[in-house]
Amino acid sequence: MDTAYIPVRQSLWRFFLLFLFTGFFFGAAFAQTTGRLTGRVVAGAGPLSSVTIRLSGTRLGTLTDDQGQFTLANVPAGTHTLVASRVGFVRLRQAVTVTPGETTQLGDLTLNETAEQLQEVVIEGKNAYKTDIASSSLRLKTPLIEVPQNIQIVNRQLLADQQIFDMLEGVSRNVSGVTKQEHWDNYARLNMRGSRVAPFRNGMNVQSSWGPLAEDMSMVERIEFVKGPAGFMMANGEPSGFYNVVTKKPTGTTKGEATLSLGSFDTYRATTDLDGKLSDDGRLLYRLNLMGQWKGSFRDFEYNKRYTIAPVLKYKLSDQTSLTFEYTYQFSQMSAIGSAYVFSADGFAKAPRNVSTAPANLDPTNIRDHSTYVILEHQLADNWKLTGQLAYFNYNQIGSSMWADSARTGGVLYRNTSIWDAFNEGKFAQVFVNGEVVTGSVTHRILAGLDLGSKKYIADWNQSFPLYDSTTVFNINNPNYYLPARLLPNFDRSRSLQNRAGTNVLSQSYSGLYLQDELRFWQDRIRLTLAGRITTARDSQYGAGTDETVFTPRVGLSGSLDKHTSLYALYDQAFVPQSGVDARGRAFDPITGNNLEAGLKRDWAEGRWNSTVSVYQITKNNVLTSDPANPNYSIQLGQTRTSGVEADVQGQILPGMNLVLNYAYTDSKITKDTQSENVGTPVPGFAKHVTNAWLSYRLASGPLQGLGLSLGYQGQLERQPWGLTAGTASKLPDYFRADGTISWQNRRFSIALNVNNLFDAYLYSGAFYSWSNYYYWQAEAPRNFRLSMGVRF
Repeated sequence: MDTAYIPVRQSLWRFFLLFLFTGFFFGAAFAQTTGRLTGRVVAGAGPLSSVTIRLSGTRLGTLTDDQGQFTLANVPAGTHTLVASRVGFVRLRQAVTVTPGETTQLGDLTLNETAEQLQEVVIEGKNAYKTDIASSSLRLKTPLIEVPQNIQIVNRQLLADQQIFDMLEGVSRNVSGVTKQEHWDNYARLNMRGSRVAPFRNGMNVQSSWGPLAEDMSMVERIEFVKGPAGFMMANGEPSGFYNVVTKKPTGTTKGEATLSLGSFDTYRATTDLDGKLSDDGRLLYRLNLMGQWKGSFRDFEYNKRYTIAPVLKYKLSDQTSLTFEYTYQFSQMSAIGSAYVFSADGFAKAPRNVSTAPANLDPTNIRDHSTYVILEHQLADNWKLTGQLAYFNYNQIGSSMWADSARTGGVLYRNTSIWDAFNEGKFAQVFVNGEVVTGSVTHRILAGLDLGSKKYIADWNQSFPLYDSTTVFNINNPNYYLPARLLPNFDRSRSLQNRAGTNVLSQSYSGLYLQDELRFWQDRIRLTLAGRITTARDSQYGAGTDETVFTPRVGLSGSLDKHTSLYALYDQAFVPQSGVDARGRAFDPITGNNLEAGLKRDWAEGRWNSTVSVYQITKNNVLTSDPANPNYSIQLGQTRTSGVEADVQGQILPGMNLVLNYAYTDSKITKDTQSENVGTPVPGFAKHVTNAWLSYRLASGPLQGLGLSLGYQGQLERQPWGLTAGTASKLPDYFRADGTISWQNRRFSIALNVNNLFDAYLYSGAFYSWSNYYYWQAEAPRNFRLSMGVRF
């Protein structure tokens, strides 16, 4: 094991001694001159979440949770004015008195809707793009401005304004440094800080080698990007971070929305979102999201048919306890996987954008994706909450994939297709508790829990057929898309997938036990996070396996310069088990990673918009890359180091004007390698400079009330392709894409026209494939439009 990791037993002793010493020593050092405030905010429809609670004349504040509850700790004894506010509601001011060493319970505070809310054309409120608190599935009870880590959230309003249909589209543009890599059209691969970020759903790590199926946005409430390792969520994952897809849940308010969309390349889509109560007493709630889509393509004979069914039921057993049952079914039928890739011996972009490598008469690929959640939430006490989750994922794919055996000058391409039947199963369980303990004038925000997971992916890649013979060869400059019957593949599916897969089995089981204490000093001005996680992971790929138990510490420090500004620093660790062997039969060591990060966060204009600036350095040991002598195997590079600077701006900068603006500088290099000539060379698959913007303005009054205009761009400079080969002209050109929207909406109706790639640029990504001595790339769509019409009821 890498020396960067302290032996487990020794680390545990040091960690818990530090925990006890820091917490209780400082707690005893302060006299009990403070108390606590607790309460709940309600509106006509019930509990009200995301309400800002603050004490006038102090920097103390918080947000209400999903149950409308809040707690303020370390409140100086005496009389204060409590202010509760949320966009669309009348601000509430109430005098409160705090007694030293005691908890003052305020009961229910009622907020009333304003006339402005009744006429609001932006349904999500004025700060449509800004989110102040993470979802409960991220386990944090601390406002984002106080968390010692860079966390960025893409919410539902931003997804809707950009008309993003699924994770394969423009989600990445809204967060600094996130880029979408080439894809097979069945799952999303997003990179950040030099490597792939793991996909989570509702707080669970659902990543598999080729999955899960990219989520459709019809069922998504928000997407949370957590940068760098996060021991409170995982340790056995890439130190670049993860993104957490949060699905829609019942709100208790009866409402609905239906949307019809159409667009370029024969794209048609319909969605319905129903939310409400199934019982008069409001204990049984429901949410139902439905989606159906036919999406064509700018590439010939490429398409994707999808539909999604996502019902959710929530039952409140009592005021303290609730059970949520969630099921999602996604179906996708698409043209042959891999048809988006184009190959040429002449260089990049040597074919028209509409060229597809898939035969028109090849059978499609069908994917059926099921997921089920059961969530228990129980309020143990005013300041303690228990959450338990069970989840089951089942993914079944029947189809094929395309690649090229070789390419010749002049556009000649020798295509090949192989079967790609696959089954992916995931079983997950979590239980965690959030709570607070006060020792003197120090508040301890405790997070402790257990994670269990089991994943298994099996696939049949063992049957392949050439799509050419002596008389039929494909040419990208003069394509003939119909194969003669003699060349159509005839895959044998008479045996079960398990029998056909052979050693193509990838599995992982893991368990994680973690404890985190956020110590809050001097009326919450200083916050010290001490945490540790023990993770055991058993990983097996293609018949070779590993079994690792690792302790990963986490130390974070956050301080408030004032109630709107905070500084933070973080040290965290992660590890990634690596199964398999190299060409000589040697097993791979696990990746180990260390992260150092510091940043500045600030809310501006009374919290209407915020900014985050962070710097970081990630060191990864035992990194794998493709073996240049044998592409069927990998080799371990030794060590890579990724460092960078990131900046994000999000929120309402002027009345009616919302902005998302970000920039990232990333430098990722090989720092140690068995081949000395590789030291100092870039790591494949990142862009040194990434910048994006989305500016939206909507008129709130006058004869054109409800009219909105948006304009945005995506830019990448100094892009590194997936594969780097010395002596080849494989550097990718700079990337710039502009998009715009014109829309109108009122309380009930909306219409929006989005135009993407305004300048009709030929945009692509790819690499030089040294094994076959050709270039491959994927092109993006030329100028295109999407028109959506929605009604709320």
